[in-house]
Amino acid sequence: MNLLHSMERWGDTHHPKWLDFIRMLLGIFLFIRGVEFISNMDQLSVLMAKSEFLGSMSLGVLAHYVVFAHIVGGALIAFGLLTRLACLVQIPILLGAVFFVNADAGFLSPNEGLWLSILILALLIFFLVSGSGIISVDERMRRQPERG
Repeated sequence: MNLLHSMERWGDTHHPKWLDFIRMLLGIFLFIRGVEFISNMDQLSVLMAKSEFLGSMSLGVLAHYVVFAHIVGGALIAFGLLTRLACLVQIPILLGAVFFVNADAGFLSPNEGLWLSILILALLIFFLVSGSGIISVDERMRRQPERG
């Protein structure tokens, strides 16, 4: 537990304000991606079925998890509320996108989806470590005096 607290303390003290705008853009992107997945749920299921990783029953549950995690997690990341938890929920989705969905074309091919997934995954891991930053709901709640 001491490692987690020291990692959180380091992330909170070494976080410039411009990174908050990157975090907000990441959250907005994930939110919009979740809305796109809702409107194209069939295409999302077909995309996940291409990976042949799970059975058909699991694909429906997984597709709904992806949509829910992108919409709710994206909003949380954009506002800076429970950012580390929201990033942690997103990371398995992006790992699946990198290794099972987009990697079939190969890492050296000009596959924009793969490189976008790798970039988003890297940002999620970064914000998992560094936290939400100064311009966030988390920081505002932390600075609020206790009301009793």
